[in-house]
Amino acid sequence: MLRAAEDTVPTRRTAPPTWVVVALACAGQFLVVLDVSVVNVALPSMRADLGLSAAGLQWVVNAYAIAFAGFMLLGGRAGDLYGRKRMFLIGLALFTLASLAGGLARQDWELLVGRAAQGLGAAVLAPSTLTLLTAAVPEGAARARAIATWTAVGAGGGAAGGLVGGVLVDGLSWRWVLLINVPVGAVVLAGSARWLVESRAGDGRRLDLPGALLVTAGLGTLAYGIVQTEAEGWTAAATLVPLAAGLALIGLFLAVEARAKAPLMPLKLLRVRSVSAANAAMFVSGSAMFCMWFFMTLYAQNVLGYSPLDAGLALVPSSLAVVFGSKVAPQVMRSVGARNLAVLGTLIAAAGFGWQSTMTADGSYATAIMFPGILMMLGAGLAGTPLAALATSGAAPGDAGLVSGLVNTSRTMGGSLGLAVMSTIAATRTGARGSADALTEGYAEAFRTSGYVLLAGAVLMLAWLPRTRTGQG
Repeated sequence: MLRAAEDTVPTRRTAPPTWVVVALACAGQFLVVLDVSVVNVALPSMRADLGLSAAGLQWVVNAYAIAFAGFMLLGGRAGDLYGRKRMFLIGLALFTLASLAGGLARQDWELLVGRAAQGLGAAVLAPSTLTLLTAAVPEGAARARAIATWTAVGAGGGAAGGLVGGVLVDGLSWRWVLLINVPVGAVVLAGSARWLVESRAGDGRRLDLPGALLVTAGLGTLAYGIVQTEAEGWTAAATLVPLAAGLALIGLFLAVEARAKAPLMPLKLLRVRSVSAANAAMFVSGSAMFCMWFFMTLYAQNVLGYSPLDAGLALVPSSLAVVFGSKVAPQVMRSVGARNLAVLGTLIAAAGFGWQSTMTADGSYATAIMFPGILMMLGAGLAGTPLAALATSGAAPGDAGLVSGLVNTSRTMGGSLGLAVMSTIAATRTGARGSADALTEGYAEAFRTSGYVLLAGAVLMLAWLPRTRTGQG
């Protein structure tokens, strides 16, 4: 017991200033979230250069997202057992090298392999970002502010992806949306090696690699089956077989976890109401919100004729809105409570998605992109902080990294499957037509469906999330 208690204490004698830990953790989170969205404005250029199909474009996004979601629980547990700083550095190094490989790809499969390797590195890195931050800041108002900063930076990374990608594609080439991670990753790696303090909360038990492989294979197979519906329909064997296989693999994962001595995801955690409810809410909201940047950038370029840079600039107000929402969330949370703020933010986002679904092929910037985008992302920022705070509030110190990984897994898992579903819905509505009107109808249907999903998510949060005032200090 004494050894376990000592293992949670930093191994350096002098801890760095808290702001340094927060800055480095947020820099790591910014990189991994940025890479979910930064490729969106580069997709048309990637398609032209490498000959990617429409389904291939989805996999440029989903290869990263599925590897990210599937291995994040493993990354979180590895941080608990073997050291959060160590896993942060290993994940960041892998992420940086994979970015280099993806940026130099000459074939479509090389790009997809690079993106999957990036996702694996991100999965090892990301859980440690939140755990290092919560370990450095005591629970209460200060931690709520730190989590809000982490949420804002993560949300800002997703939001800034369009602008960053547009600048790089217009000024250089699509390859630089990946290659830019190399110098930035090297700087963050050097700073983290110098300043971060090692901590762990485990006894060196073996990792549950079979569990990680099962959940990743299950997610990937399920997403593949959903993508197949676009070309084959829902009743074809080419669709039903991977859908059934994906569900079976996820079921097998749960069965393995229930019997494992050191499970990747202890199912007992899901009996903690704040953990299970907040993660379910993140999964549902992530399945709707993740696709926003994907469809907005395609709409701006394929329908309205924006350049990659113009498409990125068009989403700047949305980027600012999500950061603003994340930063004001702790103050609002102290007044209305975490559950109520999560519901309010989700309803605001749903209103934005509903507005966006009225888009037309000749829409004006203000009403077709800017104002609905602001509503969508303001709501996302307001909802993200209370959900993250609730999800981590009920965790024991030894499970902190695992729960942090579960937070990111739920959001990204929902997002990757949601993107596959929404892309299929959009493609089905568009059909074989390639006109601007047809594309707009498909995108609008995806936004409309996402709005309905968010409304269902708000009901789920109202009924299930605990009535706490997390973050009140």
